[in-house]
Amino acid sequence: MADIEVQDLGKTYVVPERDGGVRAALTSLVRRRTRQVRAVAGVSFAVDRGEVVGFLGPNGAGKTTTLKMLAGLLHPTTGTAAVLGHTPWLRDRGYLGRMALVMGNRNQLQWDIPVLDSYRLYQAIFRIAPADFSRRLAELTELLELGDLLRKPVRNLSLGERMKCEIAGSLLHYPAVLFLDEPTIGLDVAMQRRIRSFIAEYNQRTGACVMLTSHYMADVEALCRRVVVIHRGSLLFDGELSALVDRFAAHKVITVALEEGSTIGDAQLAALVEGTVTGRTPTSVTVQVPRAHTPTAAGRLLAALPVVDLTIEDPPIEGVIEEVFATPAEEPAEEAGRDGR
Repeated sequence: MADIEVQDLGKTYVVPERDGGVRAALTSLVRRRTRQVRAVAGVSFAVDRGEVVGFLGPNGAGKTTTLKMLAGLLHPTTGTAAVLGHTPWLRDRGYLGRMALVMGNRNQLQWDIPVLDSYRLYQAIFRIAPADFSRRLAELTELLELGDLLRKPVRNLSLGERMKCEIAGSLLHYPAVLFLDEPTIGLDVAMQRRIRSFIAEYNQRTGACVMLTSHYMADVEALCRRVVVIHRGSLLFDGELSALVDRFAAHKVITVALEEGSTIGDAQLAALVEGTVTGRTPTSVTVQVPRAHTPTAAGRLLAALPVVDLTIEDPPIEGVIEEVFATPAEEPAEEAGRDGR
């Protein structure tokens, strides 16, 4: 049985709207106008124990809304979900004590007290035994290099330091399911790498199921073999990351290292491979060619140029994701209505 099972999960918001001006304001008191905005349009997927799944989509796709429903913060409009055998929005203690939601743009620690005091509060909330709390805190402190940060008020921490402390606090009760919503947002490259390494190690140590949203493709590439892509509230793709590239990347990238002193114009090179020149250095050129024409293009390059080395690669994952988001998707239903009051 999967740790997370989602079937036709949907969320529709009823949003009030009116024109500007005093007359419209008075009219809305007796005849309110609303419209329905479908944030999530019936998605279905399952995540097995120990999986780390990338949950991708552009801004407004419904990622955070979906995670909030799975974490029990929102009630769905349609569909069902089971996480660790529990219905999330019933918010029973048996479920809340086994999951964690980390949102990179939300502060969960108490702002004016030392980090350690917030952790003591978590210990009481989750009823963690003193010996377990001490052991887990020591492990997390070592893995995330928290050190003296535990004694500082949260307001005195940098963004990177606060994010490390937020993640550690969310894991003190050793959740079996971890929802990570942009956990590395705003962090420098070194800190992003450290957070990714920690998430991977936690997953390996505990076998926890992880769902990760991120706009940093390095996070996804480092942690996730499988990705679920939603667009405008609907499921667009569910499969391995490599399969996403195969399905949506229509091109291959060929990089050719040439003998010193060799030259060829961009127009001549583009015509030779029937593709596009995307990069050039004094000793190499990079071209983008249709996937089906890759063998032919490589053969022509080897035959026509003094090639020292040649590599064929898939395009960067960022470009593939942009192609996915550019794929036409059904517009979400937005219906205007009126509620009399």
